[in-house]
Formats: sequence, structure tokens, C-alpha cells
Amino acid sequence: MDLNKLITEGINENTQSIDKVSTLEMVKMINEEDKKVALAIEEVLPKIAEAIDIIAKKIYEGGRLIYIGAGTSGRIGILDASECPPTFGVDPYLVQGLIAGGHRAIFEAVEGAEDSKELAKEDLKEIEFTSKDVLIGLAASGRTPYTIGGLEYANELGGFTVGITCNPDSELSKVAQVSINPIVGPEVISGSTRLKAGTAQKMVLNMISTGVMVKLGKVYGNLMVDVKAQNAKLVERAKRLVVEATGTSIEEAAKVLEKTDYNVKLAILLIETNLDLKEAVKVLNNNKGYLSKAIEEGLSK
Repeated sequence: MDLNKLITEGINENTQSIDKVSTLEMVKMINEEDKKVALAIEEVLPKIAEAIDIIAKKIYEGGRLIYIGAGTSGRIGILDASECPPTFGVDPYLVQGLIAGGHRAIFEAVEGAEDSKELAKEDLKEIEFTSKDVLIGLAASGRTPYTIGGLEYANELGGFTVGITCNPDSELSKVAQVSINPIVGPEVISGSTRLKAGTAQKMVLNMISTGVMVKLGKVYGNLMVDVKAQNAKLVERAKRLVVEATGTSIEEAAKVLEKTDYNVKLAILLIETNLDLKEAVKVLNNNKGYLSKAIEEGLSK
């Protein structure tokens, strides 16, 4: 691998004096470079949208969303996957993250793991990856063998593959069915891709997972209505969501939520349509959890 050809490994001329300037100047340098990330992502929005539409369809048809990567990229995938259940109320099985070297690699470097294509294949076999599933490979360089091997194996099985990298014309881009390449330029600290490249990957995954969940009916308006009220803070959030969606009082919201075992969607449906609980459950299930459609059907009864 010739690192000299990778943009992410280049020397950033704007930060060559970062070790000599004041602390304020140092953070200003970092901030100026970070501003470039959102602009780079703007250039690849059509590809992100394409991926979202296909992933939503695959999940609707029974598939899963799996992230795979090494080092920082692997940790970013695991982070996004772990945030989906509490945010959108999905089963942890639905969105998963794989990292070269396994659980230990989340906290410390596991030398050599990222260089094995076979290891990625074994990891995908372990979670029983199939043609129904989606695999998103993350690699700032676009050259990581573990990630490339994962996408190659997923392609062999007939799964849908997406590559996210911060270098153009990479090997990962050539393997992926949809390639998303925000080019953020050389890092503040040469080669430290946990910085701009890592931020870009996190922002892209934020868009993908959020967009997919919106498409799957996990959001009503812009409200997070599939939240699981599993602690005091989330109970209060559930009440506020019902108030915001229906205009009812906080007291009424609490009363209806208790009746629905703190199912925010069901509480909103009951208030908006005046259906009884049994009928509201049936209507929501008939519409596969899409609250807007369920309300339309409920009001027509």
C-alpha cells in the first residue's frame, strides 16, 4: 500500500505550525478544517440518498443493516448501530456493527486484524449474513483488507453493499455497489483519520440510519415516537412527545401513556382518533407502525 497516494495521509499545509501556536490558535485551526467536512458531504448527498432508499427497502423486506470496519471506522459503525435501539425502538439484531479484532478492538488496537479478508468472512458467517442483508464498509483509506473482504463476501452472497471512504478511486469503492466518498482532504495531524475522516463517516452514518428509520415509519413529523421509556428521563420525553404531537395536556399525556405501557405511537393514535385501545393496536399493526397512515385509517372509521 502506497500511503503517499492517499489524500487522507497527506500533509496539511494549513496546520504545519500547530505545535508552535497558542492553544486558541490551535483550536481555530482544527475548527477551520472541521468546517470542510459538511461541505464535502454535500457533494455526495445523491449517493447517500440512493443508499437510504435501497437499505430501507431491504429492511422492510426482512433484511438487516450491518456495519463493518477496522480501528476508528469500526468503532464509528458500532457507535451508530448501538444508538439505533434506544433512539428508534428497534431490536439490536436489526442494526449491528462488526470490527476487526472483535470486542477487544473497541477499546484497544488489535494488531494485524485489519489485514485479514478471511477474518471478515468469518465474522459475517458468525452473524449469519444473507442476501437479504445490507453491509456498509467503512475505511477512511479505502484500502483496508478486512473491510474489503467483508464487502466481497457480501457481494458473493447477493447482499447489498455500500462503501464509505475519504479517498477517491479506492479499492473499496470498486467493490461496493454504492460508493460514498466525501473527500475531506489531509488531516489536521497527518494520517490521524479519527479527525476529519472520522467525523465525515459519523455524519454519513447519522444520515443513513436516520433516513432509513424515517422511511420505516419510526418518526412522526420530526418526533422520535418509537423511543423506549426505560428510565425517568425517557418517561418525561415520552410525555413531551405526546403533548407536542397532539396538543393535549401533560396530565392527559401521562394518563394515556400509562394505559399503553408508555407506547408513544399508540398514545398519540388514541388521542388523535378516539379509538379504543384494542382497535388502536389493530390499526397500528395493520399499518406496520406507520403512525401517519394509522391516524388516517383511524379517523376514517
